[in-house]
Formats: sequence, C-alpha cells, structure tokens
Amino acid sequence: MSAMLKKEMRLSALVLTYLFIGFGAMAMLPGYPILCGVFFITLGIYQSFQSAREANDIVFSALLPMAKRDVVKGKYQFVVLIEIAGFALMAILTFLRMTILADAAVYRQNALMNANPFFLGTALFIFGLFNVIFLGGFFKTAYQIGKPFITYIIAAFLAICAAEAVHHFPGMAVLNAFGFDYLWLQMLLLLGGAVLYSLMTLLSYRKACANFEEIDL
Repeated sequence: MSAMLKKEMRLSALVLTYLFIGFGAMAMLPGYPILCGVFFITLGIYQSFQSAREANDIVFSALLPMAKRDVVKGKYQFVVLIEIAGFALMAILTFLRMTILADAAVYRQNALMNANPFFLGTALFIFGLFNVIFLGGFFKTAYQIGKPFITYIIAAFLAICAAEAVHHFPGMAVLNAFGFDYLWLQMLLLLGGAVLYSLMTLLSYRKACANFEEIDL
C-alpha cells in the first residue's frame, strides 16, 4: 500500500465514505432500480472530496516531498479501492440472488433490472463514468467539484435509465436473465464492463496527471 493511499484512507477520507459502501446491498432490493446503489457509493466518495477541499488537502499533499503525479495517484487509488469494495459487495449479493434466491417470487415478479452479471458490468461502467467525469473534472482545477459532480449525476442516471429500459425492448429480455440463464452472454457483458472500467479509469488518470502538473497551486 502506497504512502499516499494510506494518507487518503486515514486523513482525507470521511467515515461516511466507508459507510456508503453498504449501499451496494441495494442489489437485494426488489422493485427498485438497484443501480442507484452505485450512485450512492460514489456520493460517499464525493463527500470525502468535498471535506478534503475545505481542509486544503490538495495544497497540503502537493507540499509533501513527492511528485505531483503521486498526489493524483493517491486519490485515484483511494477511489478505486472504495469502488471495488462496493462492487465486491454487489457481486456477493448478486451471486446469492442467482443461486439461492433465483426462483424467489419477489424477484421473478420484479419488472425492473435483475441482479445478474449484466447488472455488475453496468455498475462498473457507471463507476468508470465517475472516474472520467468527476475525478477527471476535479483535477482540471484541483478545486471545483460541483460542476463535474452534477455532470456525472446526469450521465449516471441516463445510464441507469437506459440499463433499466433496455431489457423491455424486443429481443433484449436475455439481458434480464435469472439464475444462470444465458450465462455466456452475461459473462461477456460483465467482462465488457470490466474492460471499459479499466480503460476509462486509466485514461482519466493519465489526463488528470497531465492537468495537475500544469496547475499553479
């Protein structure tokens, strides 16, 4: 674990951010757009960024004997850690719904998105949107968080609405499969979400490093 990640976890992060990982449990809610759990996890991250900004955390970090790139790296490592923790919780509960609860009437009668690998892949995509739009937007100024977060909210809920609607279109019902139905397709969609998340986060990180180098704090 890097020194900057330890600093983020112990000094910059709010307890609230860790508590909001629990919103991954929304994967168990029937009759509810379960992807909203992803948004609440990112909302917890946003709260830490807001608190850190008010405490001049970026200036403090930049004064430490390390490259400015390492400051960006620490922030990204912390965000990815929280996202992966939330994703792991959602994955465990999704597996529970795909096995023990696969035939539960409360889920079978649910018209909204089912918890399956497509759901997990979409969750990773939304996390990727957060990293590109909010994190990348933050490091353009290392201060402004309102505008990039509002832009992310719009993008995230457009993605949630699209994901909730797509399985209602003709021929797309396989996206809302129960249990292990159409597992090969579901796993491909999960893999696609993982690839997109990785690429979006990496490209955002590289751009953020370049932007932060040019900022005169």
